[in-house]
Amino acid sequence: MAELRAGRPVVIDDGQGQRLAFIALDSSTRSSYSTFADVAAGQHYLFLTATRARVLGVQAEHGARVPLAGIDFDALPSLSYLREAVPMPAGWSAGQALDAGAVEVARLGLLLPAMVGAVLSAGDTRFDSCAQVSLCDLQQGAEQAAHAYELVARSPVPLREVGMTEFAVFRGGVAQRDQVAIIVGTPDLGAVVPVRVHSSCLTGDLFGSLKCDCGDQLRRGLRKLKELGGGILLYLDQEGRGTGIAAKMRAYGYQHDGLDTIDADAQLGFGADERRYGSAVAMLQGLGVQRVQLLSNNPTKAQRLRHAGIDVVECVPVTGDITAENEHYLRTKAERAGHLLDVDALIQAAQ
Repeated sequence: MAELRAGRPVVIDDGQGQRLAFIALDSSTRSSYSTFADVAAGQHYLFLTATRARVLGVQAEHGARVPLAGIDFDALPSLSYLREAVPMPAGWSAGQALDAGAVEVARLGLLLPAMVGAVLSAGDTRFDSCAQVSLCDLQQGAEQAAHAYELVARSPVPLREVGMTEFAVFRGGVAQRDQVAIIVGTPDLGAVVPVRVHSSCLTGDLFGSLKCDCGDQLRRGLRKLKELGGGILLYLDQEGRGTGIAAKMRAYGYQHDGLDTIDADAQLGFGADERRYGSAVAMLQGLGVQRVQLLSNNPTKAQRLRHAGIDVVECVPVTGDITAENEHYLRTKAERAGHLLDVDALIQAAQ
């Protein structure tokens, strides 16, 4: 991930002799791209996810490889993530498993999922000095991520309107990020525990952005935990539904032009929701919690926790204030993402 973010190539293999060298367009410069293209002897291509391919009018279930011979570096953003997309060039082919692996490394590194790749033949040594990873590494990392979190620090923290809480910091996952569990009151961890799983939102949580209801949900979620006699808020490092702050700001630009959140992320090649909940499961298990009362309007979140072995006994809604700026965002949540939100009722209640 570090090598990819630094703009250097990474080599990925499938364990059966197939290898791919790749860089991320997001972290490439004209110079680094030109060097990669020269070493690849012009046999390089651009890989686009299935979501981005649909934006360009092509159905490619496994994504699309676009040959780049004769295509200038300046043309790549229009193919990869700009809203003023050009038509898909002729000669594209279906993506392969190694391309999906490259995108996974980019996802872990919070980079856009537009990859420049070059297939390596047996005995090809041109990229041997680069960092190496295998599909097996990625699979094992994903499988072990939810079981490899360590509690590294705990401390009491008094919060406004909530009172004394305890912050428990866990470290782990493939990216070894720190995640925080905020324990409100003294919940009975052996019983059904009220839990709010909250993904970080710098703009809403910290700066009070009117484009979303995240800050409201964070603070009201904490107050609700107190009202219920105590509980846990898991604050996950998953900005922009798992895409990262840079991608989120790109998507915000597209939303400003009229797209909803899902279509804006699609322009960048992302699915409707890139979040994962392995860290949430690991933290709950690390705290000894097995049964939860989930404070959420999102049935998909409950389903993912149940699939990972957490018994979600019931869901309790947590809503925020509706504004002229976030109404479209909330309607998208309800109509396209399946959140249990009655936006019209929220409008009436605010009047």
